[in-house]
Amino acid sequence: MKTYHYILFRLIFAALSLSSHAQEKPQVQGFVHETSEASEYVRPTDPAVCEKLDRWQDLKFGVLFHWGLYSIPGIVESWSICSEDEDWISRGKNLPYDEYKKWYWGLKNSFNPVNFNPEQWANVMQDAGMKYMLFTTKHHDGFCMFDSKYTDFTIADGPFAENPRKDVARHVFDAFRQRDFMIGCYFSKPDWHCKWYWNPYFATPRRTHNYKTEHHPEWWQKYREFTQNQLNELMTGYGSFDILWLDGGWVTGEQIGLNDILKKARNRYPGLIAVDRLMRDENENYLTPERGVPGEPLGCPWESCIPLSNDWGWVPDPSYKSAQQVINMLCEITAKGGCLVLGVGPTPDGLIEKAVADRLHTVGTWLRVNGKAVYNTRPTALYHDEKVWFTADKDGRTLYAIYALPEGETLPATITWTGNIPTGKMKLLKSGKTVKYSCEGKQVKVFLPRGLENEPIALEFMLKK
Repeated sequence: MKTYHYILFRLIFAALSLSSHAQEKPQVQGFVHETSEASEYVRPTDPAVCEKLDRWQDLKFGVLFHWGLYSIPGIVESWSICSEDEDWISRGKNLPYDEYKKWYWGLKNSFNPVNFNPEQWANVMQDAGMKYMLFTTKHHDGFCMFDSKYTDFTIADGPFAENPRKDVARHVFDAFRQRDFMIGCYFSKPDWHCKWYWNPYFATPRRTHNYKTEHHPEWWQKYREFTQNQLNELMTGYGSFDILWLDGGWVTGEQIGLNDILKKARNRYPGLIAVDRLMRDENENYLTPERGVPGEPLGCPWESCIPLSNDWGWVPDPSYKSAQQVINMLCEITAKGGCLVLGVGPTPDGLIEKAVADRLHTVGTWLRVNGKAVYNTRPTALYHDEKVWFTADKDGRTLYAIYALPEGETLPATITWTGNIPTGKMKLLKSGKTVKYSCEGKQVKVFLPRGLENEPIALEFMLKK
């Protein structure tokens, strides 16, 4: 990450969230977290990967689940055990660092999500109109949400061990496969619990491994083997995958032998999309701006990853974005050629909260009648004018104009934009009814019928040649 972007992100995040319980008002974060630049994008050469990327770009809307030890007390995911003096990594307990880490590791002994219901998760997300999913099998703290044989720091080795669904990741992936979702596996390359990464011989001052690899090459080799073993474990024993989403960009793919891992995985799952975040190489098949939306189309595959609340995992008393905010955000991202993966944190006992389900149901209701303007579309040359976002069918001539009604405003009687001149009939997607419009030069004025619901609307028309 460039130093300026890093500092800017920290300053803004600190101002918004001085603790895991401090919440800003539910709004789209107006900054872009660290991301690779579009100019650095390396297009894949594997035809199967290119084909799957194209299919993924049709889906537009997905979910990213963060669920782990941090969900029990409802705190920031993993980062509170990182000994960096950052406001956004503040710890809620007044404990010395080593004691805090012991407390955090000890949460393993109380993680018993007896109401774990992946079918409910899948039902809620399908109802929301989502088409793909990412599940956090392991975050930076090293706690595994799958039954790894290479560590006992896993949900399958604790109070939940006797539950028939102790191998949590397997059941989550299966529940979404049954609903025909594209399936993605999130995995953290760094592992702060592993002694070959944060070796107990030294202190743990930063997120990086705490020793010089040139002094202890055997330690890093053991870590490399440990990471390879866990990734191969997931890629061979948990069903088919479409996406391998790797976080923790301060560990490179080269350091863990990612090319060999992907070669084996793609022999099993041809076209597997690799998302090795921030690596700016052939294994970052799409870019991942976090907590924000790029200012303009990037010209390559990309995905905004944005939480529904202000935290990735579950926290008590969250401040959620409204359904209308999510719809407008999705429409902007789609018009700019990206996908939106919405972060949702299941509760400590394994459910999706009603407040989340209610918001997502409203989003799904809107998409069920307006989704033609979102799914399977591509950006247009003129993709935005005022409050209107434009998308296009792959034929390039069938266009959609989405009026992203700001929350708290009333739908106007007329909508105007400049450019994208229509020809023939124009209709409302929700009702299929034609609407009147006029063109004066390059200005288009659309006359909306009375009685429309006060919500974003989508119009379909043919583009005048």
